[in-house]
Amino acid sequence: MPLFRQTYSRVLSGQVLLILFCLSGLSFLSILFSLSVGSIDIDLSQVFAALLGGAQTMEAKVILELRLPRILSGFIVGGLLALAGALMQVLLRNPLAEPYVLGVSGGASVFALTAMIAGLSGVWINLGAFAGAFVSILLVFGLSRIGGSWNPMRVLLTGVVVAAGWGALISFILAISPATKLHSMLFWLMGVLGYARYSHFALAVLLMALAISMSIARSLNLLANGDQQAMALGVSVNQLRYLIYFLASLLTATAVMQAGSIGFIGLIIPHLVRLLFGSDHRLLLPVSVLLGGCLLVIADGLARTLIAPQQLPVGVLTAMIGVPLFLVLLQTIVIRQK
Repeated sequence: MPLFRQTYSRVLSGQVLLILFCLSGLSFLSILFSLSVGSIDIDLSQVFAALLGGAQTMEAKVILELRLPRILSGFIVGGLLALAGALMQVLLRNPLAEPYVLGVSGGASVFALTAMIAGLSGVWINLGAFAGAFVSILLVFGLSRIGGSWNPMRVLLTGVVVAAGWGALISFILAISPATKLHSMLFWLMGVLGYARYSHFALAVLLMALAISMSIARSLNLLANGDQQAMALGVSVNQLRYLIYFLASLLTATAVMQAGSIGFIGLIIPHLVRLLFGSDHRLLLPVSVLLGGCLLVIADGLARTLIAPQQLPVGVLTAMIGVPLFLVLLQTIVIRQK
């Protein structure tokens, strides 16, 4: 048996490395695609010249100063949302769970819109969004523990109610906002990478959360099969839930701070990975990060291209891609279950 386990582990490790290598190549190709498209189409030869530092042309400045920071930020945000979605689906044991289900984006939106009305911009809007997200996290966590034990159903219901409250406040803010600021507010609410810039903080959050998640991947596998089985095999279920909740919330807050509310990434990517590669979180988590980054980068490239020189909010494109993709995934899952 030990020999069999060692052989199986080696085979699994080889498959994981091959899959991650292929997806890393796909990530690189998606970044190249997004660098070359937009209101100004740029040849791949010019893209490579700019990246290698051998060009001082206008195209090189467009790539290095405008597109590359935005694309890197988009890839990080996609990874943040996909990882948060995978963790939320384990925490709540609900296939419809996604990063915004607990009202995190609602709290971030209220604080960010308030900052816009106050005339603030740039980093202050990001800080407002991050603060609002954490206020929502604390609200849901505190309210779900009042008068009873902490469990996934109470957390989910509390999050839905808190999200509805934030939604009412967002509608109120939009109703009283001056017309001159409504356009930028609506763009932010729909998700936009136009103002996003590469952030060392966002990258550090993604890498830290991924490293911690990978270290507890075996426990996540057990928790996904039920509390009783996890506890019987030595998992501290309550402590694990708190850790998952904190990680998923931090990931979501960071993503919203960077790019506003971008839907469907955290919902469909974990399902797609499970359908293609199975439910082992040792593979599901890193693959979700790579695929989430790829999807958001490609969607942002299309958002800059479809009606160029105007740009669509990237959240619109992720919804347009996500709705039919999710329906296809759902139909495939139903067929497999039969």
